[in-house]
Amino acid sequence: MVTGSPPGTCAKQKRPKREAGFTLIEVLVALAVVAVSLSAIGALIAVTVRGARAVGGQLALVETARGILTGLPDRGDLAPGNMSGESAGYRWRVDVLPFYADFVDPDSGNWLPQTVVVRVQSPTGQILQLNTVRLRRRPAP
Repeated sequence: MVTGSPPGTCAKQKRPKREAGFTLIEVLVALAVVAVSLSAIGALIAVTVRGARAVGGQLALVETARGILTGLPDRGDLAPGNMSGESAGYRWRVDVLPFYADFVDPDSGNWLPQTVVVRVQSPTGQILQLNTVRLRRRPAP
């Protein structure tokens, strides 16, 4: 027997059945919290998937451009002009131009600098352009 309580009763009293369970307001608040949490998680997943696709597309562009640069003729055979084509749905164009700069004298030295511009367009429309300089041996007079 517990001291301080009337005889024949426990310290813990049971609730009447009509007070057991959750109220409608408590259930609605809990559902609202769950809905907000799920929508935030869904938005985060959507952003992550979009970012992953963008990175994948950019990597495919870079790899295609690298493949084109690797397949260019040797520096002695790389003549000024342009080439274009398509590879796995990616359209590409290579422009080989003389390199012009204030600090380069085109008449001196054994090498002629050339600007090489590689432009690749993906099937979705993304464009990647790489600009580089290659040296070509000056032809013997």
